[in-house]
Amino acid sequence: MSLIFESMKKHRGKPIVQITDPEIEKYALEMTTSESEHLRQLVKSSEEELDYVDMLCGNLVGQLLKMLIKISGARRVLEIGTFTGYSALMMAGALPEKGEIITIEMNLLYQELCEKHFAKYDLEQKIQLIKGNAREELPMLSGNFDLIFLDADKIGYPVYYEESLKKLAPGGLLVVDNVLWDGSVLQPQDQKAEALHEFNKRVTEDERVENVLLPVRDGVTVIRKK
Repeated sequence: MSLIFESMKKHRGKPIVQITDPEIEKYALEMTTSESEHLRQLVKSSEEELDYVDMLCGNLVGQLLKMLIKISGARRVLEIGTFTGYSALMMAGALPEKGEIITIEMNLLYQELCEKHFAKYDLEQKIQLIKGNAREELPMLSGNFDLIFLDADKIGYPVYYEESLKKLAPGGLLVVDNVLWDGSVLQPQDQKAEALHEFNKRVTEDERVENVLLPVRDGVTVIRKK
């Protein structure tokens, strides 16, 4: 079973709504391909270094990303928000030879941790870490991406969304995490919940894309650029 399910600390002790019945989620994890041993070690290392690891995407979302990369044939991937490197390493494992991931992280501690993990586990050197603010770095990137994974600050989602569409190849996929925000998007009571609710509506009404919001873990939207 994924270590994430057993030990993840969620939203700094705030009350949460369990999107999926805990027993069903546990069963889903047990019936999903397990994360690799090196990713288990990454989770353990992250928990030792940090008070909270709720920003790790977890095995269910990680395996979904891997599956989407393999199904779509993606070769060039962009990640907005690296945290300690779990999702980048998960996706790197699905890429073909000469595939690449560019991942952007601005937090200095997270940069240090993910660099350590990449040096240890990214043996094929498919991952390139950009240290900086994604709002500033995204416009500077050249070329198109086949798949983009967005898991950064929630208030910034509208900005990242527009920049991502500019960088996404036609038919490419944009995968967005935490779109249900513990169910708080149903009746937003704070800035992040309201921002995510507005973002979800914006995507659904955008004729440039088609999308499906999946109630997986904390909510994942898969968006395809037409």
